[in-house]
Amino acid sequence: MRTVTTLSVVVLASAGIGHAVLSGLDEDITRVDPFRDMKNRPEAGHGMNILLVGTDGRERIGDEEREKYRLGGAPCHCTDTMMIVHISENRDRASVVSLPRDSYAVTPPHTDRVSGERHASHPVKLNAAYAEGGPQLTVRTVEKMTRVKIDHYLEVDFTSFMKTVDVVGGVEICTDRRLKDSHTGLDLAAGRHTLKGGEALQYVRARHLDGASDLSRMRRQQRFLAALVDRATSSGILLNPMRFRDVTRAVLGSVRADKGFGTGELLDLGRAMRNFSPSSSEFTTVPIERMGYAVKGVGSTLKWDAEKSEHIFDALRRDQPLSAHRSPAAQRVPVDPRQIRVQVENGTRTAGLGRRVDAALAATGFNTTRVPANAAEQNVKRTVVAYDPRWDRSAKSLAAALPGSELRAVKGQGATLKVIAGADFVKVRKVRAEDPGHGEFGVVRGDEVNCS
Repeated sequence: MRTVTTLSVVVLASAGIGHAVLSGLDEDITRVDPFRDMKNRPEAGHGMNILLVGTDGRERIGDEEREKYRLGGAPCHCTDTMMIVHISENRDRASVVSLPRDSYAVTPPHTDRVSGERHASHPVKLNAAYAEGGPQLTVRTVEKMTRVKIDHYLEVDFTSFMKTVDVVGGVEICTDRRLKDSHTGLDLAAGRHTLKGGEALQYVRARHLDGASDLSRMRRQQRFLAALVDRATSSGILLNPMRFRDVTRAVLGSVRADKGFGTGELLDLGRAMRNFSPSSSEFTTVPIERMGYAVKGVGSTLKWDAEKSEHIFDALRRDQPLSAHRSPAAQRVPVDPRQIRVQVENGTRTAGLGRRVDAALAATGFNTTRVPANAAEQNVKRTVVAYDPRWDRSAKSLAAALPGSELRAVKGQGATLKVIAGADFVKVRKVRAEDPGHGEFGVVRGDEVNCS
């Protein structure tokens, strides 16, 4: 989740700032060698693949801030978040793929970096690869799982994240419902918010807002990254050499990177990305076939969907947009249609209209009763979505599939929503959840998840 910081550095370089301004910034970067003695690596594709790793680093934060933002406890020496960022060869697109930290993984043979013990290949949760073998084993494990060659390694912690958000003046995010998480202290009302460093950290760390846990958190991280890109490209930072230098200096002081990533790479990439914008970015999470996949000695893991995952990684290898795999006609809604129970009623005298609406909603994914009925009134002109106020988010999702429909709150109606088909009904519009289910291949562009 903190890895969004490093991508912002890449984006900020799009001003094409000269070596004179960036001179000396290389010295601020702590270097690691994740590619040492690596053999039998995947074949290089087109474009650049950066493995962005988020670590803890809370010990570097002052006591007051640690208490304020619920950062107590001992830091873990593991990766909390991992993303592959693919920058296209012509530098006009960034594709971000989140790799869940609890993903089922099998490490290559390696030597434990703490005990010095030689380990054979064995199953782990993906984030444990860092604890056992540091950046090198992390890169080797990711390459083995994805068959995508990693060109650069960047590691960011809590401090980097907070500094970056503060130095750009905060980042605007939007939410259509209250977000409250007692573990991180996050408490945001529905609406727009400009988050500074500590609040932003709470936003991307929160895991207890709903049942989706880490998967939901990764989607919020992707939203935040899109908003950060928007802020960086629209705030004038890219056109102000001194401010650009200050931003990069604040960030790079707490970043670890491979030896090959420095000022030259930032400049080359920056000159090619002058026109980078949120619409140039796309985000997805590796599709999961099985939640709670139990592994002896490891615990509950997330098992990737092999076929759908391969589509993603093949697109990265071939430097193709991930969004080529999605349905552009589907409008995004706050609740997955599969979770919405619907009873259809025919509010007209047109025979068969109820069955037609029921079938169309079911084909779009809604959980209809498949037993449409006749409404009490037979002269309904405008289609109605009747709902209990406790299920207002589900009602908005259903109404989005019925353009022009009227939302009508009915206290005490219960969890089942009611559609009264009117004379204005033409068709059901395709919709899909903003946060797709764990088996979905959900890809969104940056301009689809920011406030605009």
